[in-house]
Amino acid sequence: RVQLPAPPAPFVGREDVLERLDAVRDTSTLIISAIAGAGGIGKSWLALHWPHRNAERFPDGQLFVDLRGFSPGSEPMDPAVAVRGFLDALGVEPSRIPVEQHAQAAMFRSLVADRRMLLVLDNAADAAQVVPLLPGTDTCTVVVTSRSTLTGLVTGHGAHQLSVDTLTPDEAAGVLTARLGSARIEAEPDAVAELIGLCGGFPLALSIIAGRASTQPHLTLAALASELRESALDALDDIDPAASLPAVLSSSHRALTAEQAEVFSLLAIAPGPDISLAAVSSLTGLGEQRARNVLRALTQASLVVQDADGRYRMHDLIRRYAADLAGDTTVALQRLLGFYAHTAFAADTVLESYRQLIELEPAPPGVEPSPMPDIGSALAWFAAEHANLLAAQRIAAERGHHSRAWEIAWALNNFHYRLGHRHDQLEVWRIGASSVEHLADPISLALALRLLGRALVVLGQNEEAIAHMHRALELAAKQEDAGHQGHAHYTLASAWEREGDDRKALAHAQQALALYREVGQPSWEGNALNAVGWYHARLGEHDAALENCRAALALYRRIDDLDGQGQTLDSLGFTEHQSGAYADAVVHYRESIALYRVLGNLVETADTLERLGDSHFALGAQAEARAVWEEALELYRQQGRDEEAAQLEKRLA
Repeated sequence: RVQLPAPPAPFVGREDVLERLDAVRDTSTLIISAIAGAGGIGKSWLALHWPHRNAERFPDGQLFVDLRGFSPGSEPMDPAVAVRGFLDALGVEPSRIPVEQHAQAAMFRSLVADRRMLLVLDNAADAAQVVPLLPGTDTCTVVVTSRSTLTGLVTGHGAHQLSVDTLTPDEAAGVLTARLGSARIEAEPDAVAELIGLCGGFPLALSIIAGRASTQPHLTLAALASELRESALDALDDIDPAASLPAVLSSSHRALTAEQAEVFSLLAIAPGPDISLAAVSSLTGLGEQRARNVLRALTQASLVVQDADGRYRMHDLIRRYAADLAGDTTVALQRLLGFYAHTAFAADTVLESYRQLIELEPAPPGVEPSPMPDIGSALAWFAAEHANLLAAQRIAAERGHHSRAWEIAWALNNFHYRLGHRHDQLEVWRIGASSVEHLADPISLALALRLLGRALVVLGQNEEAIAHMHRALELAAKQEDAGHQGHAHYTLASAWEREGDDRKALAHAQQALALYREVGQPSWEGNALNAVGWYHARLGEHDAALENCRAALALYRRIDDLDGQGQTLDSLGFTEHQSGAYADAVVHYRESIALYRVLGNLVETADTLERLGDSHFALGAQAEARAVWEEALELYRQQGRDEEAAQLEKRLA
């Protein structure tokens, strides 16, 4: 898996550091090279150039993550989020990813064990952010960049500390020559020398100056140096007093048109690590063609970078500078939040066309939501925008745009469920439910509290989940909304099952069934019928279990719901096994597993395989039992489900 961004160009100098990186990998079993240096010094530039130059050393792939340790407007990335991103990049099916974060980390370490891979952990805040991402074997190479000196990695993990200094005058001249051509550099040697001095050897500053000169070929380098010299030479920032980047940025900013300057400042307030052209179009209200033209100019001036996927980013320091220039951005932020909410809504509707819809606040003028023609495009959009959507929801709640915070939570629900983003799901619904409290909308609040409760149940936090769901039930009852009352009862059933009280679970499932029949929604009725059958089976009431599960299966087949059929066939197999009809159980378990494989649901596949083994064993078919148990065991291990794996290993032994 190659996850690295495109190689930086041009790359000049740094031969001493490159040689030290080569030596670390060639001669040492220690696996970490921690590259430290000031903002704008070229750490990321180096950390990307070296892997591309040495790609053949890592035949099993390269993984990259920006940990956003010093990004303005956002908190450093939680290591658990980075681990989840690596699992996705390594092609792990969402259904295989375990719930607990420690189990996800264990799965990641297992997947990269004994592989010759490279991990680039860019822009780390501190050693604590890095340690959970380290592989457990020395076959992998890890490159970490940070503005901080990561002493904890050196002392605790044997890292090699490589400090990156400013470029030498010759190297700085090489950067300018590569960007502007030797003829222009040789024509004004004194101006070039002054520009190099004013930029202090900082690659970011040199890149911005070169971008300015290349986009204004009529401007002499002497004039550019004079303009830069006359600017206030402030420090790079309060911890890096070695260069005059604000002066460089000020000079480049003055050369922008009014429209370009406005877009430059608005980009700084966009939540998340990057932004798409479509989002910029709505943020600025310019439309895609004008936004594209402005972005091209900002890219040419090296104020914005376009990555290999066509998305736009700003260096942290440039973003901080641009944010300081921004005036009242309320309207622009409302446009961007509207874009994210309406596009996410469209994408979610494609994923689940039968879902009960909510009513969105209208999109502000100038907003153009992206079209979502099919499931593939919807999933791809959610994946590309996931970090931005999470950041957008947070800033919406912080700024009092509570409708948008609630809408984004609702639209992300199915995506998080399908891909197993359970911790993100919980955080999103905590924010979403809190925001709905401000809207004086009891039905929306009931829905938000129920989905918050469901997210808590999945993570085993049952006591809090039950409290939220009872409140949701009360709100729905006051509004006489049978559907939402049914949803609350259905979710309460799963919570009480987790608590070990199947009788209470059955009672809630039966109440959900009665309410769903009032509404007349067949898929909901099928869910409740299967749940009622499942709890009867767990209580040993086999006749009632078979009656309800068979009714559910017939209903699901009538509406062609494969997921519902798979779940109900598993329930039938469980019921038949409990009543001693082991051969019938084998048939239904096999049918269930076949459907789960079609759906790619490997979590349920593993559970049903284990139960199928139980039925084979009860029939005396020990070879068949061993075969399916061993397959289930392998799936449990792949999913990081250590407890289930340990129990099954004992049974196999």
